[in-house]
Amino acid sequence: MVLEAGDPERSVELLWGDKPLPGRGPKPALTLDGVVAAAVEVADEEGLSALSMRRVAEKVGFTTMSLYRYVPGKAELLDLMQDAVAAEIVLPDRGLDWREGLTFSARQDWELYQRHPWMVQVTSTRSVPGPHYMAELEARLRVLERTGLSGRETMAVANLVSQYVEGAARRAAEAQQAERTTGVSMEEWWSSRVSLWGHLTEDRYPTLARVWMAGGYDGMVDDFEFGLRRVLDGIAVLVQGRDETPDRDETAAGCVTCGRPVEKPATGRPKEYCSRACQQKAYRARQASGQ
Repeated sequence: MVLEAGDPERSVELLWGDKPLPGRGPKPALTLDGVVAAAVEVADEEGLSALSMRRVAEKVGFTTMSLYRYVPGKAELLDLMQDAVAAEIVLPDRGLDWREGLTFSARQDWELYQRHPWMVQVTSTRSVPGPHYMAELEARLRVLERTGLSGRETMAVANLVSQYVEGAARRAAEAQQAERTTGVSMEEWWSSRVSLWGHLTEDRYPTLARVWMAGGYDGMVDDFEFGLRRVLDGIAVLVQGRDETPDRDETAAGCVTCGRPVEKPATGRPKEYCSRACQQKAYRARQASGQ
């Protein structure tokens, strides 16, 4: 879904700025938190396509212009909504090991997407993160801190888990939306494709036929949990590699160009290249790409 562009600096101010303390006198009937809560209700009940400043105004019983005193537009409102629902996430206990912690964190995200499926329609690449989102990221990185991974690897692993959960949630949300719109379940829809099955013959697709006969399309008990375990298995291989080399200098990195080990200097900034030739090669590549 293409969303309108907003002012990211205004989102930062709304998410991270100090909220004025209530003064004397009657409590205001409309607040920023109330606007955000109403917007989340609209998105939960009617979907993101139904969300608009006018619809939220109807929900809170005020005019649309009243809302603009609190939030400048829909884009900034979405940033606030994402951080508001992120407050529902329970952070992993500090005593958990990295695998237990990541499993707990991933399940929390998965359950959040089930409660608020509209979140998969909001782009996460340029959404302004708020304090609740950053608290979850902090907890996830803290879990990974004891693995011995480098800084880049730690962030890559955290992103990998997030991207897996988001992808699985997006597929589930699309299936739920299709069933809600048509009144036909996924099983019913595929069972009705009789005209298709006649083309999927054993002589034409022998491997597919064997997998089918072996129960490959019977479905798993829980696709999400199966995929999550496989992702964590892959991370475990990476972590185990670090455990087997305890004397490895965690600050050292491979050459940016060729990947070969780079000798760490006694003082100063770590080197990025193993040789002058690799440094020149990287420079020529940047020049060619216009960077």
